[in-house]
Amino acid sequence: QVQLVESGGGLVQAGGSLRLSCAASGRNFSLRAKAVGWYRQVPGKQRELVATITGGGYTNYADSVQGRFTISRDIAKNTVNLQMNSLKPEDTAVYYCKVSAGADYWGQGTQVTVSS
Repeated sequence: QVQLVESGGGLVQAGGSLRLSCAASGRNFSLRAKAVGWYRQVPGKQRELVATITGGGYTNYADSVQGRFTISRDIAKNTVNLQMNSLKPEDTAVYYCKVSAGADYWGQGTQVTVSS
């Protein structure tokens, strides 16, 4: 069974940085060649795509985070990370990672709160 666990969320002032991590566990499950995405959701709104990384390492970002966020893969740690810089109050949300491996697997989310 595949399990994803997000970590690294917290409270930060506007202009600050956070680094989120998505760790995968499960028998012989590797994030190495999988498509992984980071999403976020605020109450009352649909979950939205923030950034993705393909199995081949190609990345894509939402316009709202382009140039501020960076998604990357750490093969040794079996994680996919989201470096978030120049955070804004509108980045406040619960952040989720998703991996596509036959089925879609989601983590439980980590709260990011950016104060003004």
